[in-house]
Amino acid sequence: MSRIPSLSSPFLLGFDEIERALDRVMKGSDGYPPYNVERVAEAGQPERLRITLAVAGFTREQLDVTVEEKELVIRGRQGEEPERLYLHRGIAARQFQRTFVLADGMRVLGAELKNGLLSVDLVRPEPERIVRRIAIATEE
Repeated sequence: MSRIPSLSSPFLLGFDEIERALDRVMKGSDGYPPYNVERVAEAGQPERLRITLAVAGFTREQLDVTVEEKELVIRGRQGEEPERLYLHRGIAARQFQRTFVLADGMRVLGAELKNGLLSVDLVRPEPERIVRRIAIATEE
């Protein structure tokens, strides 16, 4: 069964890379760890976003936040603790990778780990509104 591209309108030119990025992100989303994305409004400031992931049990050293080209990649790696003998193990040591595709101009301001929640703040500066007149050539 072939999939109909969502960005296939003839008025949307050059968006094939976005479609590939969306496909890549959708394939890698298994729901762990749970996360929130919120808009942080401050009067007179550019638009800010905050991504918060529930990473209980992870230390700062076990978490990695990177920007790779236009993707924000958050990884968590927990190792097994061989010296422990569990009678019941309901909290799994689980690795994860969560990827967010960033729009042009998005910048990561920083990250903070507090009470088992990893928050990553981003800013999207207001784009310049540029109108450019294109000269129309005539054939003679």
